[in-house]
Amino acid sequence: MTSTETMAAPATGQAAPRQASTAAKARRREIVRGLLRSPTFLIGAVILLFWVVDAIFWQSFAPHDPQQIFPQTLQGPSGAHLFGTDNLGRDVLSRLLAGASPVLTVAPAATALGLAGGVALGLFTGYYRGVLDDVAMRIVDAVLAFPLVIIAVLVLTVLGSGELPVILLIAVTFVPGVARTVRAAVLTQRELEYVAAAKLAGASGPKIMFTEILPNVTGPIIVEGTVRLGYAIFTSATLSFLTLGIQQPSPDWGLTISLGQVYLQVAPWIVLFPALALATLVVAVNLVADGFQRVLDA
Repeated sequence: MTSTETMAAPATGQAAPRQASTAAKARRREIVRGLLRSPTFLIGAVILLFWVVDAIFWQSFAPHDPQQIFPQTLQGPSGAHLFGTDNLGRDVLSRLLAGASPVLTVAPAATALGLAGGVALGLFTGYYRGVLDDVAMRIVDAVLAFPLVIIAVLVLTVLGSGELPVILLIAVTFVPGVARTVRAAVLTQRELEYVAAAKLAGASGPKIMFTEILPNVTGPIIVEGTVRLGYAIFTSATLSFLTLGIQQPSPDWGLTISLGQVYLQVAPWIVLFPALALATLVVAVNLVADGFQRVLDA
C-alpha cells in the first residue's frame, strides 16, 4: 500500500459514519412529512393534545372544585351539573377534567423510565452479546412469565399505594419488552458497514452504540414508546380500579370507575363519562402509534 493510500484509509473510515448520520437525518425528515400527511396520526395527535392540555390546565376548565360537595347527590346531567353528580354530591365533569392529570402524570413517567431502561439494556445486550446477553435474556424471560397483577400485588404491598410506586411498577414491567425490541434492532444494525467503519475509526463501544446505532433504531423505539404509553394508561387505570394504585380522594379515572360501579344502575353517568374519557385517550395513543408504524413501514 502506498503512503497516499495509507493516508486515505482513515479518512474513508471517518467519512462513512458521517454519511450514515446524514442519511439518518434525511430519513427523519421523511418520517415527519409522512406523519403530517397521515390522517390516523393527526386525529390521534389532536385528541391526545386535548387531554394533555386538560391535564395541565384543568383548573381553568373545571366548573367546580373536584372535591366540592353539593347537596344534590346522584343527580343526573343538568344545567347546574352537565355530567351530573356522584354519590357524595361532587360534580362529575369537574372530576373528569381533573382526572386526566394523575393519568397523564403516571403513564408518561412510567413509559419514559421503562423506555430508558429497556433501550439501555437492549443496546448493551444486542451490541456486546455473549454471556451478558444470555443472562439478561433469561432474566427478561423470567420477568415476562409473571402476570402483571401478581407482580403488582407483591410490589405495591411492599412500596404502598400512590403515584410513585405505580410509576416504578409499570416502568419495571416495561423494561423487558422494550429491551427485546431494541436488542432485535441492534443485532441487525451491528452487522452493517457503518458500524465496522466506526470501529476502524477507533470509536469505542459505548460511542458506537449511542452515537451510531441508536440514531438508526429510533423508529422502532418511538413506535414501542407510543404503544407502551397506551399500555401504561390502561395499566394505571386497571390498578386504580382494583384499588391497588392511586387512592381516594384522587379523581383518577380508574378509581372513579371502581367506586362508581356500585351505582351503575341508578347513576350510570358516574362510570360512563370517565370510561369514555379513558377510552378516547387510549384510542388516541393507539392511533398515534399506528400512524408511526405505517409511516415507518412505508
